[in-house]
Amino acid sequence: QVQLQESGPGLVKPSQTLSLTCTVSGGSITDTYYFWSWIRQPPGKGLEWIGYIGYSGMTYYSRSLRSRTSISRDTSKNQFTLQLSSVTPEDTAVYYCGREGESIIDYWGQGTQVTVSS
Repeated sequence: QVQLQESGPGLVKPSQTLSLTCTVSGGSITDTYYFWSWIRQPPGKGLEWIGYIGYSGMTYYSRSLRSRTSISRDTSKNQFTLQLSSVTPEDTAVYYCGREGESIIDYWGQGTQVTVSS
């Protein structure tokens, strides 16, 4: 059973960089053909896919967030990290990490609330 757990600060000031880490257990982030994704849900809105880092280390980002997003990984810790720069209150959301395979996210973290406010 794959489990994912998000961690990071719950409050970020405007213009700063949001940084969240997802720790994976029960599976390896280098397992072939899986992609490790970040998704968010702003209050009152639907889910928004942010990007992923693949089993080989390749990354792919949402076009709308690409200029501010970076996803990296630490294979020794089986973790992957989201960094979103120059945040505004519009980046306030519940942030999820997940495992994606065959275009389906089959395992999700529980989600973590991030609020952007001064």
